[in-house]
Amino acid sequence: MATVTLQGDPIHTNGDLPAVGTKAPEFRLVTTDLKDVNLADYAGKKKLLNIVPSLDTPVCAVSTKRFNETARDRGDLVVLVISADLPFASDRFCSVEGIKNAVALSMMRSRNFAKDYGVLIEDGPLAGITARAVLVLDENDQVVYSQLVPEIGQEPDYDAAIASLG
Repeated sequence: MATVTLQGDPIHTNGDLPAVGTKAPEFRLVTTDLKDVNLADYAGKKKLLNIVPSLDTPVCAVSTKRFNETARDRGDLVVLVISADLPFASDRFCSVEGIKNAVALSMMRSRNFAKDYGVLIEDGPLAGITARAVLVLDENDQVVYSQLVPEIGQEPDYDAAIASLG
């Protein structure tokens, strides 16, 4: 269990992020066109997992836009934006904001991703969705960077995440 804050008040996740040097857990998430995908669908690419509570919040929107730009000229990278948002809402956000280099994924069918990655918020007003986190995986799904953002309303460390991509 990890502790983060929401406007200064402590809240708890169900576990810890996968450690650097370990293999990332498999997952099943839903695309904006309602298809199931898993980690193997992105085999051979570096993966930046931008885990956000909801794209319908300013910080989540900013981080998605920033990482979308990171992926613009990198054919070796896929940015996965993972939230509890419904695929319809994610699709609308991506269309309005011009997000073309990041893939929005939903936990609509299961919270197993959040549980397996240790980011499921267990208490407080956001219980049931994810804490804010960034993971970078290499081409073999090994974790090369992880950050659980300590305050839900705070942006992640973009520079450190991007630097870990090599």
